[in-house]
Amino acid sequence: MLSRAAINLTPFFGRLTVTSELRLRLPAGTIFVANHDSMADPAIVMAALRRFDLEPVVMATAGLWRIPLLGRALTREGHIPVQRRTARAALALDAAAEALAGGRHVLLYGEGGLPRRRDAAAAPPESFRTGPARLARASGALVVPVGHAGARRIASGSAAKQLAGTLTAPVRRPRCHVHLGAPLRLPREVDNATAAARLAVTAAWRTAVRAVGEQPHP
Repeated sequence: MLSRAAINLTPFFGRLTVTSELRLRLPAGTIFVANHDSMADPAIVMAALRRFDLEPVVMATAGLWRIPLLGRALTREGHIPVQRRTARAALALDAAAEALAGGRHVLLYGEGGLPRRRDAAAAPPESFRTGPARLARASGALVVPVGHAGARRIASGSAAKQLAGTLTAPVRRPRCHVHLGAPLRLPREVDNATAAARLAVTAAWRTAVRAVGEQPHP
């Protein structure tokens, strides 16, 4: 599984710590909603979840499926491509709902994409899209907010800067932290649910920022 590969590779690129507010075993078919601020954070979040024996299906940009070996692995493991900015984007939510109904956990990113800023500083989650709220309403699933910080110290900015950051990360070994917030039920109304999801993820993110000793971007 890619999550096992992630947990094996992550120690080479940074120092990962994890905290959690989970108190009981999660029911099958739980939604994890995380902030998204680096190309490196999917591996970091997956490595953190693997410590709790959690291996969710990930909703990710369809462009990853065009990478030959990676695309085949993503398909084999049931991850879900998202055709962003197309009429087919909604199909990803249908696939995620099916995965939840089948007992798989699902991980998705509330912002739906990476921030445009190029600095490596920590900054709170940007505006959320409605996907997490719509998926929670359609499935009735619990939502676990996931906040993380430090991934931008591995890869952020321009393509050249991201490559340089990734290549030097094994030497620098930046601190990364993932915090799992308490599970919650989102409101039925989509706008209120979207706001509630962002608030919960932001709270988890602040815990992660404090853990790595960073100062949030103004």
